Amino acid sequence: MKFHTEYLWFNTEHEHDYINITDEVSEILHKSGIKEGMILVSAMHITAGVYINDAESGLIHDIDKWLEEVAPARPDYWHHQTGETNGDAHLKSLVIGHEVIVPVTDGRLDFGPWQQIYYAEFDGRRRKRVIVKVMGE
Repeated sequence: MKFHTEYLWFNTEHEHDYINITDEVSEILHKSGIKEGMILVSAMHITAGVYINDAESGLIHDIDKWLEEVAPARPDYWHHQTGETNGDAHLKSLVIGHEVIVPVTDGRLDFGPWQQIYYAEFDGRRRKRVIVKVMGE
């Protein structure tokens, strides 16, 4: 079995952002030379996430609105007693999840219709990274 690892770096302009990283992940897969296996895409920060869904702007807006309802930005999180102000970002990350695994078949990401990989940022404006690890033959 072969392994190939690369990192994607982000420094978003906004506190919340949703970035389609499918093309970057596909390029890393291509560089790996792996034809059959799987690819792990994982946010390496506790206020960000990675998910798979449709690349449609209305849906992205709905996801952001829904997450704000589930974990609203507010001053009364216990986490804020430590001097932090990003309690909601931690909770949003838990809801989205921090990683996805995608099957690799015949050298390509083996998606269903409309599926795309997204990096979700909930505490932006600083440098963060995502690990992309390809595993297979």
